[in-house]
Amino acid sequence: MNIVVLVKQVPDTYSERKLNPSDGTLDRDATDAVLDEINERAVEAALQLKEANDGSEVTVLTMGPDRATDAIRKALSMGADKAVHLSDEALRGSDVVQTARALAKAIGTVEGYDLVVAGNEASDGRSAAVPAMVADLLGVPALTHAREITVDGSTITVKRETDDGVTHLTAELPAVVSVGEKINEPRYPSFKGIMAAKKKPVASITLADAGIDASEVGLANALSTVTTSSPKPPKSAGEKVEDEGDGGSRIAAYLVAQKLI
Repeated sequence: MNIVVLVKQVPDTYSERKLNPSDGTLDRDATDAVLDEINERAVEAALQLKEANDGSEVTVLTMGPDRATDAIRKALSMGADKAVHLSDEALRGSDVVQTARALAKAIGTVEGYDLVVAGNEASDGRSAAVPAMVADLLGVPALTHAREITVDGSTITVKRETDDGVTHLTAELPAVVSVGEKINEPRYPSFKGIMAAKKKPVASITLADAGIDASEVGLANALSTVTTSSPKPPKSAGEKVEDEGDGGSRIAAYLVAQKLI
């Protein structure tokens, strides 16, 4: 079984994220970049499927600038076998629709894929739409919000968990599966894995290599753009209440004024 895992390098959630004032895109150079945590869980899910199905191979695929190689190496050090890196300056500013189209084309460069695994949503864009859109573009089933994944021959079964409850889904491969935060705890890369990752193949491809026209991607061709933005306001000082017998009523009045009660 040939498994493709979609991964993304994102600004560290512990850093303050900023937008470029010139075009409203995320300023990715302003913060430390890391492999998105939900993608670590997607890689772990793929590795567990590989271990349960002899002869399987895991390929990680990312779309991003040159420094996204660091995210690729993290996934390879966890145990993935190889990687594909779609990198082209023309991709900068692509929206969610363009991203899904580009990823679908890039997946097409992986010969004989059986399963695509992704996180439910990235921590920067938070659209939670890319996996389903990729599945639609590839013309394969989409099994989202997976809590458990099992593969038996050419059949995949997913335990889907959302706020509405638990559903069991079954489909024939190939398919796209997106995983939630509860699916697993990602393994830590071992020293041996880190050293081995340096020798694993990473195929760097451009738009032309993936058969993508430059007019299909990029900020100038995006279907959605940021028109205005402003920094979050500074925290204001709290209001101190000294109880002189009327503390309770004063706190209640304050909460009413803030529309909290």
